[in-house]
Amino acid sequence: MRFIRFVERLPAASAVTLVPAWGLLDGETIYPLAHAPYLGVVVQGAARPVTSVRLVAPVTPTKLVCVGRNYAEHAAELGNEVPPEPLIFLKPPTTVIGPDEAVVYPSISSRVDHEGELALVIGRRCRNVAEADAASVIFGYTVANDVTARDLQKQDGQWTRGKGFDTFAPVGPWLDTAFDPAGKAVRCAVNGALRQDGNTALLIYSIGRVIAHVTRFMTLEPGDLILTGTPAGVGPVQPGDVMTVEVEGLGTLSNPMIDEAEARRRGLLP
Repeated sequence: MRFIRFVERLPAASAVTLVPAWGLLDGETIYPLAHAPYLGVVVQGAARPVTSVRLVAPVTPTKLVCVGRNYAEHAAELGNEVPPEPLIFLKPPTTVIGPDEAVVYPSISSRVDHEGELALVIGRRCRNVAEADAASVIFGYTVANDVTARDLQKQDGQWTRGKGFDTFAPVGPWLDTAFDPAGKAVRCAVNGALRQDGNTALLIYSIGRVIAHVTRFMTLEPGDLILTGTPAGVGPVQPGDVMTVEVEGLGTLSNPMIDEAEARRRGLLP
């Protein structure tokens, strides 16, 4: 099954604040849900066409748990060694945006990179999950872009600022509970030109290993998001560019890049 979050389509000048709703997506039809599907699938309301709404990020995480350098060629392209165990960092929930929403290029950075990734959503509260049992805590999969201010990441020596800007985690377009992540292509294009073309078969640490590792020291909550790592080919983007991440058989996620002045004009930044 595929699940989405959506809002009404309103005129661009509308000042109405929209509250996203959850829905079950069946072809081109949405069946509204009473709450997040990982709390139970309860249809509530009349079915409607997907063309009548705007999709937003299909996640509501308490935290984004990310795996660094989980593809050997990506580690090598940045001059890094493969880590001896999963290398974990966090992104705040304020980084999350949805399909077609704008990523804001920070004025304090001079190098912002795309990082296309497969992501998964946790379905139940868990701790100390055995690697063999990891599938039992996964609700579904989605597409993500771990946007990174590379210069600030290198300057700081730790990754909170470089990874943590508002809008730096596009996610979508939906959650797929039937997706099989084995041997799937992970690609990212910028303005239609292919930059990244990897495959989940090349993950250094499997999804099960990552979940087992993370839950040894951290409780995961329903809705938490895990980004599994990016393949080789990361590179810079500029305002005006459009990043498109595709995970084979799962979906495609596109987001434009804009500068801070444009973001403020649109009311996206205070």
